[in-house]
Amino acid sequence: MKDMQKFIVVGDKVLIKPVDDEGRTHGGLYLPPGVTEREKVQSGYVIKTGPGYPIAMPGDDEPWKESKDSTRYIGLQAREGDMAIFLKKDAIEIEYDREKLMIVPQTAILLLIRDDFSV
Repeated sequence: MKDMQKFIVVGDKVLIKPVDDEGRTHGGLYLPPGVTEREKVQSGYVIKTGPGYPIAMPGDDEPWKESKDSTRYIGLQAREGDMAIFLKKDAIEIEYDREKLMIVPQTAILLLIRDDFSV
């Protein structure tokens, strides 16, 4: 997908390219039709992630000092390239360059499958 640098994912959101392959993930995990219909789950690959959850900065006791807007974040578990299984009801579907993409909050992601598991 071209022009991904234009996309700035905010907060705890994750940009996912959904896959429709009869309920089976690339890694071989099988999602039975009953689960996908009843629970409305979907899988896809994480394309881009937001910075995470913002952390409140402590109050400055010297208001005359020049302030620096250096927001800090608690990072997300999802990483680019992960396979994500998520709840469709919490996802927002968009289309860009004739491709279907989903914007999903990290709280809607049920499972991540990572080929390179190094924590």
